[in-house]
Amino acid sequence: MANGKILRQLIKAGTVGDSAAFRRVSEAIIDNERQKQHHLLANDLEQILYGEHLKLAPNNLNRLTPGAPVDKERGLPLLDIKQPQRSLEEIILPELSNMAVEELVEEHRRSDVLQSFGMKASSKVMFYGPPGCGKTLAAEVIAFELDQPLAIVRLDALVSSFLGETAANLRKVFDFIAEHPMVVLFDEFDAIGKERGDSGEHGELRRVVNAVLQMMDAYQGRSLILAATNHEQILDSAIWRRFDETIEFPLPGTEELTQLLSLKLRGIRRQFELDDNDLLVTFANISGSDIERIVRRAIKRMILRSQEFLTIKDLKTAHARESQRKPQ
Repeated sequence: MANGKILRQLIKAGTVGDSAAFRRVSEAIIDNERQKQHHLLANDLEQILYGEHLKLAPNNLNRLTPGAPVDKERGLPLLDIKQPQRSLEEIILPELSNMAVEELVEEHRRSDVLQSFGMKASSKVMFYGPPGCGKTLAAEVIAFELDQPLAIVRLDALVSSFLGETAANLRKVFDFIAEHPMVVLFDEFDAIGKERGDSGEHGELRRVVNAVLQMMDAYQGRSLILAATNHEQILDSAIWRRFDETIEFPLPGTEELTQLLSLKLRGIRRQFELDDNDLLVTFANISGSDIERIVRRAIKRMILRSQEFLTIKDLKTAHARESQRKPQ
């Protein structure tokens, strides 16, 4: 069942005759059903939406947002712009972090109320914590809840080998997001915000950090800027002062782990309770993305072996296989 927000959007689009919005929300519902493994329903909905023109369905996002600026050296787009699909219901965080994300969404939903009191919503927010703990997912969730495109800054295109070109690329990005409202994620932000006092870095990087600081200070656009880092300890100390808010994304605790397993095992028949101590020990100190991969691996194994129920042993085996996948 689609969540309340999506249903409200769907009915509103149909009522006002906004066919582009109707198609966009319908696509979000279809994607949501696929994530729940409801593939037959998703296929039926897709057939109803597109009919015989399924393969020729237009890309609504291209009509909604202009083309991203490109790197002069290689012609690569500096941002990947996509339509977000996942809602607040799909992110599991500790209470304080979850509250911070919800408050950020509320600030932007009711920015007009804040403005009437001479205040404004936070426009620059830093996400920090270990890899795989939900920073990128949170950016998508926020974009979805605000009905805005999600733009992910491509650092591989942004950082140029030409002297001064990286700062020029940064200027292109900031000019673009100032003009076009969206949620913008600078992932791996430490790549352009590293401590200027690092003796191992050359002058070009220090100039890039200075450019970032200047552009952050001057930014007055309507886009929400999110920056994410797995290495907050190496960020330049001056960077932190440029952000209105910081939100931590730690490894899941026991409560978050139980909620995450409940979400990922939804609809799966199992022979254990989610608060089983053996299960919790198995998944202790593991990131959310790793947990998701382990669960997916175990479910595939269960299906291929025609098992009726998933067991803790299946999850432990999948955990061991996942551990082998990573270099020690």
